[in-house]
Amino acid sequence: MKTGSTGKSDYDILVIGGGASGLAAALTAVEGGARVALFEKMRYLGGSSSFAEGMFAVESEMQRKLYMNYSRDQAFQAMMDYSHWRANPRLVRAFIDASAGTINWLQQQGVEFLEAMTNMPDGLRTVHILKGPSGARGSPMIKALAARCREKGTDIILEAPVKQLIRKGKSTTGVLAEREGKQEPVNTKAVIIASGGYGNNQEWIKHYCGFDLGVNLIPIRNYDKTGDGIRMAWETGAAEEGMGVLQFFRAGPFGPGARMMGHLECAGLQPYLWVNRQGERFCDEAVAFNDSYMGNVTARLKEGYSYTIFDDTARKEMIEHGIDKYVGYINMPGTRLSTFDEELKEALGKKNPGVAMAGTIEGLAAKIGIKPSVLKNTLDEYNACCDKGHDEIFAKALKYLRALKTPPFYAMKAYTVFLGSLGGIKINHKMEVVDKEAKVIPGLYAVGTDAGGLYGDTYCFLPASGATLGFAINSGRIAGKNALKYIGR
Repeated sequence: MKTGSTGKSDYDILVIGGGASGLAAALTAVEGGARVALFEKMRYLGGSSSFAEGMFAVESEMQRKLYMNYSRDQAFQAMMDYSHWRANPRLVRAFIDASAGTINWLQQQGVEFLEAMTNMPDGLRTVHILKGPSGARGSPMIKALAARCREKGTDIILEAPVKQLIRKGKSTTGVLAEREGKQEPVNTKAVIIASGGYGNNQEWIKHYCGFDLGVNLIPIRNYDKTGDGIRMAWETGAAEEGMGVLQFFRAGPFGPGARMMGHLECAGLQPYLWVNRQGERFCDEAVAFNDSYMGNVTARLKEGYSYTIFDDTARKEMIEHGIDKYVGYINMPGTRLSTFDEELKEALGKKNPGVAMAGTIEGLAAKIGIKPSVLKNTLDEYNACCDKGHDEIFAKALKYLRALKTPPFYAMKAYTVFLGSLGGIKINHKMEVVDKEAKVIPGLYAVGTDAGGLYGDTYCFLPASGATLGFAINSGRIAGKNALKYIGR
């Protein structure tokens, strides 16, 4: 046994995975009086949840204090409409209805929140921002949940990958786990799969999503997520749902001198002129304000990157008056890019291939490997739309039609990235895993990003910002409660 084990080999409920969904499931189960073990294959807990900024909820106390008039019914209709009713309606309803209570439950566990926020113009304040260090706001939450799990008696066993589910008849009765290099069976009455998806599985990303991982699609803050839980569920007869759905995003530039969520990246994500590798404009750049739309339109470019082009007038505007699009909750609209020039000088000095500056648009094109005449024609066409006050190509809002005419010109390379996979195992609204005939597999549950059905083909950024972490914790709690009922607690 690894640190945290009490030497027990039999449990009421066993959880696979120690991220937010797994910890929420384990804590819920142990609070209900069950003997619980949590097996995590990494040497630390948290996974991607450590880097989360906030979580979705509707009708929370924090929202009530803001006079936010957005009901559970409205949120349900918005999410279903957004998915064109491809999402599982009972699952969506269960998630939404539990969300406000989960904020209260987390606060009872010692998790602190700052405020309910939005992350797009005229957006709904559904994201409850966690109190924590920038870039890792979820880490204090993970520590709080893990501490409470241990306090209540949960065996948390690290560096212990689960290799196989064990069934007796139709019921799930245990797992085959690897501990200290040896595989051994562990008996349990119920298993909750919370292994975090398949974001690092090259074969699955290619097969289900059509991308070459690390070449034209980059995973962000996903580590060793190979779909273990999904595979094991399929091996026991679970149906598939949601494979191929990724939480796409556009980010960068990366590399020397470019800091994660630094001022170069802030500039590179603003709605100026975006071009593909051929130097052609490919969308209404104001999709920048909806992260899912921005991710989807970028994912259409199979080369895996694009460029943001702007001029010196835009540079000065961002430095003196601030940005329009937020880039993480440390760079909200209005943030002045005070370190842009410093970061630019460093990136150019280190020959960052994703950052370029030139006195002419033709010179800029040459530096980023685009045919100069094509980029010049694209800029002329774009500036003509700005001068007329009408984007006759992509109907970009007048507010963001800003001509780019003042040298020097700048190019920031932005990459197609994703924040995680969003499905795999078909479940019902109780988080019970179902087979291909929609029959429940007794004693088996799936939560978080291992479970499909919450989304259609796109992450629901507009009606339910914060849904990834929100669903992780809410699905974990729901699974924990239903597993308790299943074992008779």
